[in-house]
Amino acid sequence: MPTLQAYNISYQFDNGDTLFENLSCSLTQRRVGLVGRNGVGKSLFASIISGEQLPSTGTVTPPNSYAVYRQQASELLGSELSIAQYFGVSEILTAIKNIESGDCDGRWFEIAGEQWHLPALLHEQLATLGLPKDLNFPCAKLSGGQLARLQLWQLFKSDVQLLILDEPSNHLDEGAKQWLINAIENFTGTILLISHDRSLLREMNEIWELSSTGLSGYGGNYDFYAKQKQTEQLAIERQLAQLNKVQQKLARQAQLNREKAEQRAAQGNRLRKGGSQSKILLDFKKGKASASNASRNKSAQARQQQLQSQTQELCQKHENISTQKLYIATQQSSSHKAISVLNGVLPFGKKRPISLQAFANNKLHLKGNNGSGKSTLLKGILGEIVLSQGELLVNTPVCYLDQHFGVIQEDESMLANMMTLCEGMTETYARTLLAGLGFRRDAVYRIGKQLSGGEKMKLAVLVISHQAHQPFLLLDEPDNHLDLASKQLLAKALLEYRGGFILISHDLDFAQESGVNCEYQL
Repeated sequence: MPTLQAYNISYQFDNGDTLFENLSCSLTQRRVGLVGRNGVGKSLFASIISGEQLPSTGTVTPPNSYAVYRQQASELLGSELSIAQYFGVSEILTAIKNIESGDCDGRWFEIAGEQWHLPALLHEQLATLGLPKDLNFPCAKLSGGQLARLQLWQLFKSDVQLLILDEPSNHLDEGAKQWLINAIENFTGTILLISHDRSLLREMNEIWELSSTGLSGYGGNYDFYAKQKQTEQLAIERQLAQLNKVQQKLARQAQLNREKAEQRAAQGNRLRKGGSQSKILLDFKKGKASASNASRNKSAQARQQQLQSQTQELCQKHENISTQKLYIATQQSSSHKAISVLNGVLPFGKKRPISLQAFANNKLHLKGNNGSGKSTLLKGILGEIVLSQGELLVNTPVCYLDQHFGVIQEDESMLANMMTLCEGMTETYARTLLAGLGFRRDAVYRIGKQLSGGEKMKLAVLVISHQAHQPFLLLDEPDNHLDLASKQLLAKALLEYRGGFILISHDLDFAQESGVNCEYQL
């Protein structure tokens, strides 16, 4: 029996814009991954089919019970809750502590019940999760990865029928991600996973894709889905090529028909002037020819309209499947020593000395658990912080790119960003680069704050790769919050980048596709 069902659901904003319409689905598999480009409405769709939010039209049979993991943990970051309070066990722990200190008040025994081993069990679980063992530790002081693990562990302990996980692997290190994969495998209920993380999507039994053309289901994991998408793209390209041939043939036939009609008209005029045939007969032939020509034209126009409609529909499907192109600068790469750290100790994170060297053409994957100091090291290279001890030498221009793409000027247009941040860039060349990403005509005047995460990424990569001096890139989880298509686009751009970079990312697929040729473990 399906965990949930939805029939012909649509969602329309208050201003009249429609996000999606007439979507139907039935959740029968235990592990389903939901994918789609940024802004297509995946999180809202999940809220509607779970029964949390009402659709504008359509009907939903929601699950009996559900729980949701959301990317934002603002309620914890802004709260004064301790880990024990978040778990709802602070009163029990207080009771046990009072009893152990010699307070024999009966109400403490009533509160503690049979949960004497709770402190030891929680300490063990917190250690497994890589969280502070102090149950009174404030949640607001946990890192992003630690907060994610805390919330996810709490959810996986529940016995709900459906668990909706919205980008659960963001900020998780490799160890935590493997813990998450194990938790997904062992969860007895149904899971709907919204994610762009291929290692998680490979654990799914089915993939749903939400796009501007609707909701499509693929009966397998991510690798099956990716293969099917490639097959679809090739099929659509073949259909478009065939339609183009038919249209060209129709155009040639229409031209031939016009030429024949003109020849017949000229012949009729010569006969009329010569007087060899009666005027009545000539008028009859002219009227018959005109009617026949009009019928042919009408039929040809109808066929052309039909072909144009089919072409437009296929082009929309092709656009949803195909990837865009980032045109990056191709300056000659250099092999001089760009960054050198000798026995450096970070002011935050681990205190173990760091020694590494990166040459200008190195593509280095900086790995380490949450809290090991990866971002702190990048800030040291940028000059924003000073090492507690040791030496740090930076012998190259550097450019920092994070998951929020802060290099973009929020109040400037895309075109203005390109021309302002890229020395010597002409408007014509800037427009050509932006057109390669689908931003044409007035679209180049959209301002930074109006762009989605994926759009900011594309603009940011154009900016940093078209600097007068090819910078060494410092990439701090730039793939976070990007959809699959945008991740692959960014990875391809980094692979083709002739300069070097240090990349922080917990997505091993993304790192490998970016062309990393060395790694350093913190």
